[in-house]
Amino acid sequence: MPMHHLSDFGTNKDDTINMDYCHFCFLKGKFIDHGISLEQKIEKNIGIAHEAGMTLEEAILLARETLPTLKRWKGLKPMA
Repeated sequence: MPMHHLSDFGTNKDDTINMDYCHFCFLKGKFIDHGISLEQKIEKNIGIAHEAGMTLEEAILLARETLPTLKRWKGLKPMA
């Protein structure tokens, strides 16, 4: 998710802003969808972005290019 405003970011346990993750993924110091695989997260985010008005092609490209670069997923590769 593009994060442009402080309200877009997640929060740490002490309610400070977490600059690494958005509020859809990380709240109060925890991942909202703990236990989800990278591939499942990619598919989930594609659906969310598409429902929000992004074309399916744009949503796929954004999710597949962005999610594997986040700290949470660093080093993991999505299934082809």
